[in-house]
Amino acid sequence: MSQTSFSTRERILGVAEALFARHGFAGASLRQVTATAKVNLAAVNYHFGSKDGLIEEVFRRRLDELNRERLAALTKAGDGKLEDVLDAFIRPALNQSLHSQGGAAFVRVLARAYAEHDERLRRFLSDNYGHVLREFAQVFARLLPHLDKDELYWRLDILAGAVTYAMADFGIIKRRASTSEEVHRRQAVDHLIGFAAAGLRAPPSPG
Repeated sequence: MSQTSFSTRERILGVAEALFARHGFAGASLRQVTATAKVNLAAVNYHFGSKDGLIEEVFRRRLDELNRERLAALTKAGDGKLEDVLDAFIRPALNQSLHSQGGAAFVRVLARAYAEHDERLRRFLSDNYGHVLREFAQVFARLLPHLDKDELYWRLDILAGAVTYAMADFGIIKRRASTSEEVHRRQAVDHLIGFAAAGLRAPPSPG
């Protein structure tokens, strides 16, 4: 792929990500994408084939890297401390939102994928990235034998929501002017790990 072709493709992805975050998948049209990215519709069709293909590539661009980092960290953590496995799940996600250009916008795109009840997109995410969550779930199950499968999955679902919330920086605790973004994010990771570990170790819910 030539440098020009690569830059055009990346420009379209960046614009699409921002527009999907702001307006949703149905609300952001290809006409808006092409006008903002200063390309024609043929360029979108050439690189992505369709609007659905463009949406999927917005996710691949972020999630492929994120899940490689998560799996590498999980391998390193092994079946060690619960906090180490939580770190492998949480830290790469929050680091991406800090270090990746447009990372916060992508988190809002990810949230929309579930909030808008787009079954085709949910299926795409499950088919391509569900295996990562299953690998983590298997390790958590070994570390938390007091939880049955249903209870574990309820807690992991809540954990995933908390991570998404933290990635998007929706929290009420805002960064102080004297604290760098990196330190603030590290504090968020540490607090989230401690909170999640306590929640996962708690006795099963009654009923």
